[in-house]
Amino acid sequence: MANAAKLPPPEAGTAAVTAFMATLDHPQKAALAALRALILSVDPTIAEGIKWNAPSFRTADWFATFNLRAKTGIELILHFGAKAKGLGDVAIADPDGLLKWLAKDRAMLRIADAAALDRHQAAISAILRQWIAVLP
Repeated sequence: MANAAKLPPPEAGTAAVTAFMATLDHPQKAALAALRALILSVDPTIAEGIKWNAPSFRTADWFATFNLRAKTGIELILHFGAKAKGLGDVAIADPDGLLKWLAKDRAMLRIADAAALDRHQAAISAILRQWIAVLP
């Protein structure tokens, strides 16, 4: 896992993600682009890059990665980097029921389509702010 000192500068990451998105062949490409913009708008310290063969997002460490294998809907994996950090249970308020917990420190945010993304923007922003707040 890369530590904060070895992460690429955000500008290089943004260029890589923009190039990746330009050539992406995915049925939810427009919705993924909208989710990307939403994630980047949540906090000015969020940067992006290509990690694990998909657009990924970080502050001091990587915390979210698109799951591009899903061909129906939009999936974002929320995590605390490549390796488990032994954080114990992470409590994230999710009143819209958007998260499916995959482990104590990993969750999947799944949205059906662009219309659902529009409806849940505030909830997604709140979830991301909470996730970033508990980053180690």
